[in-house]
Amino acid sequence: MAETNSILIKDTTILSDEIKKSSILVVDDTIQEISTSLNKNDAEKVIDGTNKITMPGLINTHSHVAMTLLRGVGDDQSLQTWLEDYIWPKESNLDEELVYWGSKLAMAEMIKTGTTTFNDMYFYMEETAKAVDESGMRAVLGYGMIDLFDEEKMKSELKESEKLIKKCHNTCDNRVTVAVTPHAPNTCSEELLIKSNELASKNDLKLHIHVSETKKEVEDIKNNTGKTPFEYLDSIGVLNSNTVAAHGVWPTSNEMDIIKEKGVSIAHNPSSNMKLASGIAPVTEYLDKGINVGIGTDGVSSNNNLDMFSEMKLTAFLQKVNTLNPQVLPTKDTFAMATKNGAKALGINAGSLREGKLADIVIVDTLVPHMTPVRDALSNIIYSSLGSDVDTVICNGKILLENKVLKTINEQEVIQEVNERAFEL
Repeated sequence: MAETNSILIKDTTILSDEIKKSSILVVDDTIQEISTSLNKNDAEKVIDGTNKITMPGLINTHSHVAMTLLRGVGDDQSLQTWLEDYIWPKESNLDEELVYWGSKLAMAEMIKTGTTTFNDMYFYMEETAKAVDESGMRAVLGYGMIDLFDEEKMKSELKESEKLIKKCHNTCDNRVTVAVTPHAPNTCSEELLIKSNELASKNDLKLHIHVSETKKEVEDIKNNTGKTPFEYLDSIGVLNSNTVAAHGVWPTSNEMDIIKEKGVSIAHNPSSNMKLASGIAPVTEYLDKGINVGIGTDGVSSNNNLDMFSEMKLTAFLQKVNTLNPQVLPTKDTFAMATKNGAKALGINAGSLREGKLADIVIVDTLVPHMTPVRDALSNIIYSSLGSDVDTVICNGKILLENKVLKTINEQEVIQEVNERAFEL
């Protein structure tokens, strides 16, 4: 069967920089036209958009997707205990095949809940890239480097990253780019952090790192370096506009100035920070300072799902209850975090529905009780909708989900494989 290279989404409520009723024409991988005068003869495939909200694909700015294999592991523990006693011992048993199936399961879940792009740091990343290729999603992938201050380990970690760049950067029809991903300033030597930054700069790649996730991390880094985490990273030259810092829960006001000045993007992970009791990131203050903030799910064992709709709602609610101000983080700001801010952080031409943007599009069904009535499409998306309301997903101009059925992944096969393999860990 010939590939459909033009898709018309007809008569829909478009939710992007503004809300309007219109139609969208996708040609190849791009949004070619948005207008009310488009008709059915303009495309090979027509999707009826009535009673549906059409919005940009959601962008998950911080994940460890193959951790779907660890769903339910180490619940109700602090970050350090969770990592050292539960997660790392199991991760030592990972292999290529496990990561491939865990990644594939994550992609089935993400597509079904409206995510089209994710920013991932983990191990055996060529397997995740293979799953991305098959799934049709878009991803920024990095090998998670941890040297625990050992020089030999540092060298081998950098080799792994270099190998991933050579094999996977700008592959899968340019849907996959590679990032350099040192784990965190308290698990990586100063030399590894500096060399990571050199590697990223030399290849013009994103640098994705966990920073300032817990109070303990801040105290440890302060004791070791005399500086807070962002100050320390700044002092060794690691922060710039290609840096994506996951969490940023405990910044000082001086650190916020550094983040702003260097153009660092923050990936906020509300569910994970709540579950591990890490704290509440000062998202409102970041945004007030003009700092770019996206939203992430983190890994499944600290969430425990990959539903960006629930992350949007939690992001807003958490800031309101934390500041005791119901007016902070209005719907448009939360929506921007999950769409165009994420696109800005990852350097991709997506995140809004405009002519010339990549065709990463999600269509949400409104004919369900909890979405009725639609007084304000944006309000319904942020506060009422569930990931399971997603009806159709298009990424790079290809349909990945139609009428809630996955088109690129055999859902039952993946569930069965992971059910059989997850307990090998």
